[in-house]
Amino acid sequence: MKIALGSDHAGVGLKKEVMLYLESHSYVYEDFGTYRADESVDYPLYAREVARKVASGEYDLGILICGTGIGISIAANKVPGVRCALCHDTFSAKAAREHNNANILAMGERVIGRGLAMEVVDAFLGQQFAGGRHTRRVDQIGDIEKEYNRDER
Repeated sequence: MKIALGSDHAGVGLKKEVMLYLESHSYVYEDFGTYRADESVDYPLYAREVARKVASGEYDLGILICGTGIGISIAANKVPGVRCALCHDTFSAKAAREHNNANILAMGERVIGRGLAMEVVDAFLGQQFAGGRHTRRVDQIGDIEKEYNRDER
């Protein structure tokens, strides 16, 4: 499994902890920035990069972190094919994968403690999409996305 990581300046510390976790569990990952906590950056740029990598299939899943997780998850969800879930508990992380086939996890460094964050990552990465009745609902999300998607290039 290949995982794309990204954060803004407010998420660099937690992202480093996530990278250590991924390394200790032999996950393959790439960090798409930012790399410094002392320079303010714009989270949509990092959300878009990770979201594109996941939506294209180049990476299986993504993890995005900003101060609250809110802005970066909103930005990621603008990329067609992305289902980014903001989770700060293990139940939500499991349900996001099992029921919603979420492909990106978002967290807020200023919201969640490091220990719980690693449990959330573990729950997200360890869960599979259940399919069944949930497939119909995920497909309906895709239909909404197609209805409103415009090529803005």
